[in-house]
Amino acid sequence: MTYSIVARDSETGQLGVAIQSHWFSVGSIVGWAEAGVGAAATQALVNPALGPEGLELLKAGKTPGEALRILLDADAGRALRQVGIVSARGEAAAHTGARCMAAAGHLVGDGFSVQANMMLSDTVWPAMAEAFSAGREPFAERLVAALEAAQAEGGDIRGQQSAALVVVRGETTGKPWDDRLVDLRVDDHPAPVEELKRLLRVHRAYEHMNAGDQALEADDAKRALQEYGAAEALLPDSLEIRYWHAISLANLGRLDEALPVFKSIFVQDANWRTLTERLPAAGILSVDEAGLAAILAQG
Repeated sequence: MTYSIVARDSETGQLGVAIQSHWFSVGSIVGWAEAGVGAAATQALVNPALGPEGLELLKAGKTPGEALRILLDADAGRALRQVGIVSARGEAAAHTGARCMAAAGHLVGDGFSVQANMMLSDTVWPAMAEAFSAGREPFAERLVAALEAAQAEGGDIRGQQSAALVVVRGETTGKPWDDRLVDLRVDDHPAPVEELKRLLRVHRAYEHMNAGDQALEADDAKRALQEYGAAEALLPDSLEIRYWHAISLANLGRLDEALPVFKSIFVQDANWRTLTERLPAAGILSVDEAGLAAILAQG
C-alpha cells in the first residue's frame, strides 16, 4: 500500500526508485536498483521477489514489459500485485492487479513509471508523473519531488510512515560501492517525505565533504576549502562541516579567519579541541606550534 516512482535520468543515465508508505521500513522490501541494469518497485500485497527477479530478467536481456509478463505469469497472486520496472535503456512498464485496493493505478511515461495503491484519490499518480517530468532539479531531487506531489494530493489514505530513495549509476563501474550514488531510508517518521528531502540535502553536503577529504589527502587545501565551504552553505549549523572548513582555512594560512570558527565549535563541544591536538601528527593540520597553540586557546 504504497506510492512509488522508478525512473532513468535522460541526461546522466542514472537509475532510481523513490517510495512512501504508511508501513514500517518500506525501503527494505519495495525498491530495487542495479547500476547498468534498471530499477524496480514491487508493492500492494508485496511479493518482494518480483524486484530482484525483475532486475535479473533485465540483465538477461528482457525488456521491462517482457520481464513483467514472465514474473506475473509465475505469480498466483498477480491480481494483488503492483509493480513498476525501468531499464537502463529507459524502457518502462508497470502492472496494477485487478484486486489492488482503490484508489490504485499507474502511469508509464518517457523513461519512468509511477504507481500507487490504497490512495486517497486517483489524482496521486498523475501528479507524480507531472512533477517528475516538469522538474529541472538533479535526478534524485526530481524523484523526491514526485513523492511530494503525491503527498500533496493526499497520498496513502492511511497517512504516512516510511520512505526511501535509491539512485545508482547508469553504467556499472564494477565497484558496487561506487555504483550506488544515493541510498536513503526513513523507516518510521510522522512526515517521511519531508525527512527524506532533508536527508537528501544532508547527503549533498556530505558529497562535498567527501570531496574535501579527498582534496586534503591530495594536499590540495584550496580545493578542500572550496568543497567544505559548499557543504557549509548547505548545512550551516553542522559542527562537523564547520570544523573541517576551519581546518582548511588554517592550512591555507588564514588562521585569523579560522580562529573564531574554532572558538564557536569548542564552546559547544570541547572534544573537537582534543581532536585538533591529534591532527598535526596525522599530517592533516599543517600549522606551526604557535598556530596550534592559538587554535587550542580558543573557547
